Amino acid sequence: MSVPAIAIDGLEKHYRKRWRSAAVVALGGVSLAVEPGEAFGFIGANGAGKTTTIKILMGLIGATSGSARLFGTAVTEPRARLGLGYVPENPYLYDYLTPLELLTMGMRLHRVRVTAQESHCLAWLERLGLAQVATKAIRSFSKGMTQRVAIAQALCINPRLLILDEPLSGLDPIGRRDVVDILSEYKRGGGTLFLTSHVLHDVERLADRFGLIHEGLLRAVRSPAELTGEQEMVLVRTFGQVAVAGMREDFSGRWLGEVPRSELWARLDALHHAGHVVVEVRPSLSLEVAFMRAVGQS
Repeated sequence: MSVPAIAIDGLEKHYRKRWRSAAVVALGGVSLAVEPGEAFGFIGANGAGKTTTIKILMGLIGATSGSARLFGTAVTEPRARLGLGYVPENPYLYDYLTPLELLTMGMRLHRVRVTAQESHCLAWLERLGLAQVATKAIRSFSKGMTQRVAIAQALCINPRLLILDEPLSGLDPIGRRDVVDILSEYKRGGGTLFLTSHVLHDVERLADRFGLIHEGLLRAVRSPAELTGEQEMVLVRTFGQVAVAGMREDFSGRWLGEVPRSELWARLDALHHAGHVVVEVRPSLSLEVAFMRAVGQS
């Protein structure tokens, strides 16, 4: 049996705002395991405990109680983070350095040896669209460019585990697509992903399982198959000029409707005869809806 890439057991974190005040519970006993080669999406509202969990895994803060291990090594030991790529929500990089210098420094810190280090780093900068600014100071970069530098630094060390806190923050649509494609490739190569994101669509594309956290408690852990199996309704989107029973006009000429799985083919046949062009057919239970159900909201 393999050792989990991430093993969290009864993790709690309490903050005391004032000496006499009651402690604020950021984490109330979280337990989960992420296996090697798995992509795990950790989702929740602001203040739910996502970043606190990641900071404990990274050794940036200590837990009040409970334990966390990376590939069997306690997170309190610095060696647990060798070969771990990390991108925080708001990366703070040494802005007087260039991207090439930053990536080279990261490889030395993680003791990564490759045949041609500079070429290796430049290849990753090119993958992230930064080849033209590889030798420019980071202080002149936009937020999106800085985010891409942080992602390049995390990937260039050939990590066995990537921990990403809102990795798509600040990226434009093209940048988000490129990063999701790179992360998908990393996952297909056997890498392990642990990520949070407010862009739930992108989490759905990447993750094998989802952990739904709310107010410091892990409310549910689900796979995509379990999510779609909970709902027998299918969402259908079309273009057309003629109204069809069961479809409502979303915008001019754009139609939207939910249909039971057992009636899907009959609905599609009716849409075909009405001259509609089908744009999308998918289970109507999205990750967002599943999260709202898990936390008891409508």
